Formats: sequence, C-alpha cells, structure tokens
Amino acid sequence: MIVESRREAGSSAIALLAASLRPEQWTKNLLLFAGLIFGGRLLDPSAVGAAFGAFVIFCALSGAMYIVNDVWDRDADRRHPLKRSRPLASGALSVGLALGAAAAIGAAAIAGATMLGISFAELAVAYAALLFLYSTLLKHIVIVDVLAVAAGFVVRASAGAVAVDVPIRSWLLTCTTLLALFLVLSKRRHELVLLGEDAGQHRRSLDEYSPYLLDQMIAVVTASTVIAYAVFATSAETAARLGTGYLGLTIPFVLYGIFRYLYLVHQKRGGGNPAAMLATDPPLLACVALWAVTIVLLMYSPLGR
Repeated sequence: MIVESRREAGSSAIALLAASLRPEQWTKNLLLFAGLIFGGRLLDPSAVGAAFGAFVIFCALSGAMYIVNDVWDRDADRRHPLKRSRPLASGALSVGLALGAAAAIGAAAIAGATMLGISFAELAVAYAALLFLYSTLLKHIVIVDVLAVAAGFVVRASAGAVAVDVPIRSWLLTCTTLLALFLVLSKRRHELVLLGEDAGQHRRSLDEYSPYLLDQMIAVVTASTVIAYAVFATSAETAARLGTGYLGLTIPFVLYGIFRYLYLVHQKRGGGNPAAMLATDPPLLACVALWAVTIVLLMYSPLGR
C-alpha cells in the first residue's frame, strides 16, 4: 500500500509539473518555422531537422519560465478566477520541486541550443532572460509590458531564422511585432473586463489601462498589421526573392483571421488565451491552416510560378 501510494504521489507530481509547463501555449513557438518556410528551405531535410530542434528547445525554455512565472505570481494568481486553479497557485505543487524542475529543464534546453550554433544559443539565453524580466518586473510597467511580450515573439522569429541559416528579414520582424501586439493587447482587454475593479490587485499595470484605451491601441495595431502584411505580400522585392508574385492571394485570410479574432474578443469575450482560442474556434483554425497551406503551395509548387 505504501509503495502504491508513493507511485501515485509521483505520478501526480509529474502530471502537475507537466500542467505547469503549459503545453497548450507551445503553439506560439510555431513561429520558429517562419524562417524555414519563407527562407525557401522547407524541402531541405537538414533545415527541417534544425527548425524542429529549435522548436523543441523553445518549448522547453518557455515551459521552464512559465513555472518561474507561476512561482513568482502564485499569491496574485490565487485571487484570479481562472489562474487560481494552477498547480502552484492552488498549492498542489511545491515551490521547491517546481523550481528544481524549471532549472533542470532550462539548463538542458540551453545546452541543446548550443548544438544549433552560438548565435542560436545566444538568442535562446536572451529569450529566457526576457521572460524572467517580464515575470518579475516588466509585466507591471504599463505599455512596456505589452512591448516585452511582442519582443518575445520577435526573438522566436529571429531564432527560427538563425537555426536554419537564413537572413532575418525586416518584414518578418515588423509583421511579427505588430501581430504580437495585436494579440497581447487583446489579452489585456480580456483581463481587464474579466477582473473588473479587482484588475489592479492581480497586476499593477492593469490599473493604468481602460477598455477604451486598449480599443484605441488595438485599432492602431490592427490597421498597421494589415497594411504591413499587404505591402510585404504584394511587393516586387518579395516576388523576386520568394519566387512567386501571388502572395497577395493570402491577404483575405489575414483579414478574415484578424476580424474573426476581434469578433471573438468583443462579442464572445475571448482573447484571454490566444492559443486556446486558435485550438477551439474552428473558423479561426481553418483560416490559419488555409493561409499556411496556400503559402506553401505558392512558394513550393508550380502553382505559384
């Protein structure tokens, strides 16, 4: 009975640690494949392997830093209607075990990153450092908090390009920054509406926002995102470099995806978890899938020539 009880406790701890790594959030790291696809190396097996390795490393790093974030915020999370059920906030997972696991996973990820080159390892370390600073300081500074999250997406995109040895294009960084700002501003709006007058108790920076201010910022970023992508997709330089002049055909997918997301944020009170929204909303998921398939067909098949 004692042995069986210990086994159950061990299995429970592993399950709690796995939940604390937030694997449902790892879809954000799919951005690391952007360099592979738009760099024209999708059919190169070695590049595909490097991109997949980079994806795994960043999933491990983000998971480890999610644990650090949950340890740091566990008191505030207990006052949040959704986050209070997290293993650390609820007390189901011990702080010592969680930090030990985070340290081990993070160290293994950095060690793995060195196998993909020093430049990639430097970006991996910068990503981990940024997430740590965000968890401990930057998330409480108004406007800086959303810019820090956007910077994390930019580091992901840059790391993906470095991993497969393709140039980091300015358009990739611009579109990534704007899309990330769109998502994080929508998330802030959801938090503000969900928590109401108690928002500032959960995170100090939320007291500095209002739904009106966030709506204005979202409007600016939405327009900028669409314009930036349209310019990229229809430019002669893009057509010459990517070998297709038909990327403009993907603009309707971008428009629908953004409008659908705004619909979910304003009409369905979503936006708190972008990864979950993508996974649970069939129209949005279909839009992203069709966009990706169209990009690949235009760039890698005779259809785009």
